Amino acid sequence: MNGSKACCPSGKERTLNARRSRRFPKIIMRMLKTVLLLIRAQLDTTTMPLVDSLSPRRRSGERVRERGFQLAAPIQWKVPLSPALSPLVPRKERERRASTMVVVSRCAVLILSGLLIGCHSSAEKPSGAQGSRVEGQKIILPEGSPQIGSLAIDQVEVCKGSTIHLNGRSVWDDEATVRVFTPFAGRVTRISADVGQAVKQRDILAMIASPDFGQTQADARRAESDFRLAERTLARVRELYEHGAAPKKDLEAAEADFARAQSEKTRTAGRLSLYGGRLDTIDQVCPLISPLDGVVVEKNINPGQEVRPDQMLANAPQFFSPLFVVTDPARLWVLLDVSDKDLPRVRKGERILVHAPAFPDRVFQGTIDVISDSLDPTTRTVKVRASVDNSARLLKAEMFVTVDLCANRPEGTDVCAKAVFLKGEKHYVFVQQGRGEFLRREITTGPEHEGEIQVLDGLLPGERVVTEGCLLLEQLYQSGESSGG
Repeated sequence: MNGSKACCPSGKERTLNARRSRRFPKIIMRMLKTVLLLIRAQLDTTTMPLVDSLSPRRRSGERVRERGFQLAAPIQWKVPLSPALSPLVPRKERERRASTMVVVSRCAVLILSGLLIGCHSSAEKPSGAQGSRVEGQKIILPEGSPQIGSLAIDQVEVCKGSTIHLNGRSVWDDEATVRVFTPFAGRVTRISADVGQAVKQRDILAMIASPDFGQTQADARRAESDFRLAERTLARVRELYEHGAAPKKDLEAAEADFARAQSEKTRTAGRLSLYGGRLDTIDQVCPLISPLDGVVVEKNINPGQEVRPDQMLANAPQFFSPLFVVTDPARLWVLLDVSDKDLPRVRKGERILVHAPAFPDRVFQGTIDVISDSLDPTTRTVKVRASVDNSARLLKAEMFVTVDLCANRPEGTDVCAKAVFLKGEKHYVFVQQGRGEFLRREITTGPEHEGEIQVLDGLLPGERVVTEGCLLLEQLYQSGESSGG
């Protein structure tokens, strides 16, 4: 394979490496000889015995072969006296200078000898040491490789059901909540309900003096009078027609007038009844009634206050504020923000557990009712609505809550998130197949949750994957692949 060829040199390459390893000690020995020749004029002797280990060429004398270096017998070099050591210089000064020169020369010899030994040791390292190699999609590390000690292996587990933790807030159930506005412009004369008060359907919340409502009462009374007149007229014309004293067209006209008066009476009476008025009086006082049973949870009205139907646009501090809010506190909604990666695990009708920071020991039951068909453009989440039972009336509207959703995950396996790495647009893991053998395998991933990634395809339960050091193996794999190419 390409990877093994790059790591195992041939016989010609080993011979070339051996020649190069012998070339560097020769260069160092020549440098050492040159230094000694430069400082020999300062030595305090006329002859200097040296071990001729600096020349690779053959010299006279006995030879000893050790570690590939040529050691020769001692030779004598004739060296003239240094001017610094001349008899004309005082004896003590000559001794001081001589000792200094000897120390300097010995230090130079030791330093260059250390360089020589270092080069010799590096040259003697085995050039045929085995390294990591690549065979197809598999990377093999040799026995005793330091990379093996830096790897961590974990077992693949079967995908189990998990709990999704979501954040949300509680709001009033709109199916049991009404926000009361005034239908007519007028002035508040009396307030009959307060916050926390339980009310029944059509109970009076407040009284508003309104000329517009008085006009409605008058219209209803006038329609009632017109109806009675039309009824009497129709009876008289029908009697005349029966005795031949009135033509048929007069009877038909009287019947049409009666029908119109009857429908107008029904319309005005129904409108007046809708707003809580009565036909027996015209007092121009509109009763503000509750459309359903519940509890008054909000009140934005004061005695003497001028109100009108468009007050939500006219009064900026109370923008969109209703006069009363009546609801059933035992029924609440929970609005959840679900990320797109958790959306496949959220289904309509799923049971949820609601937790509130104010009641850490209490758990409230709920059910998912609605899943939005679009994402919020600001938070990039999907709005999900759930209903929760608040029969104890502990939860309050606009309270932040956390929701646990026990969802059944699709079939697959779970691996540590650190075991998966991305290469281009594909996800990979390294699967251990033996001691020092790791197979690079492509996988199909699912959502990530609590530090684990769901693998939909590519791994089987029980297989062992690399969780620490997968990037190191990927680097070795790419290096071996490029060397082989």
